[in-house]
Amino acid sequence: MSKSFTVAEVAKHKTEDAGLYIIVDNGVYDITGFADEHPGGAKILKRMAGRDASKQFWKYHSAKVLDKYTERLKVGTVGEAAKL
Repeated sequence: MSKSFTVAEVAKHKTEDAGLYIIVDNGVYDITGFADEHPGGAKILKRMAGRDASKQFWKYHSAKVLDKYTERLKVGTVGEAAKL
């Protein structure tokens, strides 16, 4: 889980074949297997794949949600400052 990504590397993970990654704060999350379980539907996660989803995540979720899924979905961190 301690892998460091650049924003450009995360941006390559925007299809199911390449894996669906999002950034929340500076954490990188692999949501490929989670997208179909997402209560809000897979469509929104697929639309945000490869991008910084921090603003959208915090608009609809509390820290409890991030805590619940971090161990399962977090694959690393962004080594450079992510741009919103």
